[in-house]
Amino acid sequence: MPERKVTGFLRFYIPIVEVLRSLGGSGRPAEVTDLVIERMDISETEQEVTNKNGGSRVRNQVAWARFYMVKVGLLDSSQRGVWGLTEKGNNIQMNEDVVLTLFRDARTMFTEERREREVRKASEQDEVEDDTDVDSFDPDNDYKSQLLSVLRSLPPEGFERLCQRLLRESGFQQVTVTGKSGDGGIDGHGILQINPLVSFKVLFQCKRYKGSVPVSTVRDFRGALQGRADKGIILTTGTFTTDAKRESVRDGATPIELVDSDKLVEMFEELGVGLRPKKDFELDPQFFEQFA
Repeated sequence: MPERKVTGFLRFYIPIVEVLRSLGGSGRPAEVTDLVIERMDISETEQEVTNKNGGSRVRNQVAWARFYMVKVGLLDSSQRGVWGLTEKGNNIQMNEDVVLTLFRDARTMFTEERREREVRKASEQDEVEDDTDVDSFDPDNDYKSQLLSVLRSLPPEGFERLCQRLLRESGFQQVTVTGKSGDGGIDGHGILQINPLVSFKVLFQCKRYKGSVPVSTVRDFRGALQGRADKGIILTTGTFTTDAKRESVRDGATPIELVDSDKLVEMFEELGVGLRPKKDFELDPQFFEQFA
C-alpha cells in the first residue's frame, strides 16, 4: 500500500471538495464537516480527541483545511453560514500531488503578505504594533473560543444555571435545574409552550465537554427520559460525534435536540446575553477629497 503524501489537515482537501460537489456546490459548515468525517470513516475515538483549546481536533483540522482552500481560491471567502465551491474548486481535478502544490502556493502567499506588512510597518512613523501573523492564525481563535473557554471554566452548577437562563430566554417556561446526581444524566426540565393548546415537556442535560460527546451519552440520556418527557435536549461546549447525531433522530425513539458549541454560541448571539456587539469602521477616502 503506497504511503500517503498528505496528512494532518491536508487530508481533508479532497473530501471537502467531493462533499461540496455532492451537495450541489455549497453547504453549511456543520453539514459539510459531518459528511467529510463520515466519508473518511473517522472513528468515534478520533472524533473525541481534543486540541489545546479544548475543541475537537478533527473539526479544527477541517476548519484549517477550509482556511487554506479559501486562500488558493477553491472555496469562497464567506466567513459564516455557507461554504461554497468557486469555479476553480468545482472544476479542479484533485489528487495528493495537487493538494501539496496548493498548500505550497498558500504558504507562499502568506509569506509574501507577511513581508509586505513588515515593509509597510517599517515605513510608518507611528509606534502602533501589528501583531497579526497568518502563520499563527487559528480559525477558532476569536470571541467564540473566548466564550467557550469561559463556559468550560464554570463549575457544573454554574453551567447548569447558565443553560437554564438560555432556555428561559428562548421561551421555555417553568425551567428547573434538579441539581441531583444519579438521575440518568438529567440536569433539569421545562415546558415549551408552542401555542395555547400545545406544549411539550422537555428534559435537558448540560455537559461542559472538550471534544465530542459520544453516542453512548445520547443513548443513556434517552433511556433516562423515556416515558418522562416529549423531547430531550443536550447542551454542550463540545461537539457530537456523527453516530451521536444519527442516534438523536433515530426513528421510533424520543427525539433529542443536540446543542453543540456552535449552536451554543449562536444562542448567545441571538439572545443578546453574555456578548456585547462590537462596531467597526472603515475609512472613506472619497469623503475627504472635497476638503483636500
